[in-house]
Amino acid sequence: MNLVEDSWLPIIRRCGKQERIAPWQIAEADNPVVDICTVRPDFRGALFQFLIGLLQTAFAPESVDDWGVYWKKAPTEETLKSRLQSYVPNFELFQESGPAFMQDLELIEGESKSITALLIEAPGSKTCRDNQDLFIKSGRVQGLCPSCTASALFTLQINAPSGGVGHRTSLRGGGPLTTLIMPEAEVASLWQKLWLNILPQEEFGARSESSDSCIFPWLAPSRLSDKQGSSTPPSDTHPLQMYWGMPRRIRFNIARDGKGYCDLCGEQTNQLIREYTTKNYGINYEGPWIHPLTPYRRDPKKKAPPLSFKGQQGGLGYRHWLGLMWNDHSNGAEASRAVRLFHENYAEILEVLDSNVVVRLWGFGYDMDNMKARCWYEQEMPVLHISPEHQPLFFMLAGQLLAAAKDTLKELRFRVKAAWFNNPNEIKGDFSFVDQSFWQATECQFYRLLNQLSLESKKSQFTYAPVAIAWAYTLKETALAQFDHWSMEGSTEDLQLQRVTRARRFLRNKLCSLASLKTLDNAAKVE
Repeated sequence: MNLVEDSWLPIIRRCGKQERIAPWQIAEADNPVVDICTVRPDFRGALFQFLIGLLQTAFAPESVDDWGVYWKKAPTEETLKSRLQSYVPNFELFQESGPAFMQDLELIEGESKSITALLIEAPGSKTCRDNQDLFIKSGRVQGLCPSCTASALFTLQINAPSGGVGHRTSLRGGGPLTTLIMPEAEVASLWQKLWLNILPQEEFGARSESSDSCIFPWLAPSRLSDKQGSSTPPSDTHPLQMYWGMPRRIRFNIARDGKGYCDLCGEQTNQLIREYTTKNYGINYEGPWIHPLTPYRRDPKKKAPPLSFKGQQGGLGYRHWLGLMWNDHSNGAEASRAVRLFHENYAEILEVLDSNVVVRLWGFGYDMDNMKARCWYEQEMPVLHISPEHQPLFFMLAGQLLAAAKDTLKELRFRVKAAWFNNPNEIKGDFSFVDQSFWQATECQFYRLLNQLSLESKKSQFTYAPVAIAWAYTLKETALAQFDHWSMEGSTEDLQLQRVTRARRFLRNKLCSLASLKTLDNAAKVE
């Protein structure tokens, strides 16, 4: 199967019809493709990145202005097909010998594994031997069709967690978070959803040849990272390899496969993939890699390389909004290059070409605990268009709103512990339920006030006071209401009303003296 020529991508068209297409068909204008439709959410996120990588490599606009041309009118399917044609040899999925998509060129001998091991949440061999596969059972996936095999392979390579000695993590580390700008309209085409995340060619320097192994590492012998090998920094490859990173050494055993039904999608196939061969010490990506679709945390002292933002325990929420959308100086978080480019250039282009377009941020990724996948999370957040001259002030004020919320929660969490225990400083248990409840209770109001603040930024006189005062009131009232709820959730036998009353009084007093909340209360003076 060839991943450029053959129909393997599961999609849904505007009329609601589901089918499988070749990548070049995303440009079809008649009954256009509107979304990717997969059996697993991680496959959907991966296939979005596959198509973005393909367009970024083979069809990137030369400049920001050229980007606007193809937003206004997508290329014809003939044009896109022609541009992808030279890349066809690089995307053969199954080959007895020679280059195969995201597979080790020279791997002959190694450990034979069941195809289920391609799935990130699958229990490892030791877990199965020790009979500890309690929640995710082994042996549930015995065979995959070529389409699901390609999806699983790409998903693993771009998200690869630590997998034992010498089994390398992905170019962005294990379980990286991906953020994409997406049109909000349900009728938006898949082309538009992808194109919003394509960077101009000038971001990557001169265009390289389609046969360049510096972009597609499977075209050459793997750069091993054993004792005789070395790590792979950005300076040793083409920047576009960020879309095609291949940390795991894998090769499919196609000779042993046969007819059957795919255990994931249920499709009947003449080539059911059951096993693959793998070996450790593949490409070890190290150094200051900055993937365009992932936010990063930067070391304030600039001694350590940037650290990719990972899936978060408890999921994503508005507490991450500033770091995912711009930059959060409180923790060094910085939005992905694709998101920042949208704010810097694309948003203004859309204002001119199609002012009715509303976009959102789609963030997704695994929450990994080393080799164990704890959960898959995804979240959509509003993207607000702020004129360039107002962006520094707007994001600074948004940071103040978030700082006040974090300080309020910290105090709330401590006072709940004080209501339950005589020595709250010594209690080290998991109180994340208080955090989640607080963030959920204040999320709608945060986004409502943030939108109000964005509307204010468009006026001749930027007025911050109403938003700040309303947010301070929300935080105080929510904190007290949350305290009243959680303080009474403890054991009835251990409940001491005097201790609860004292903790609530301290909470109320502290909410009046927190510096971040006083900044909001004094917003009128600040202006």
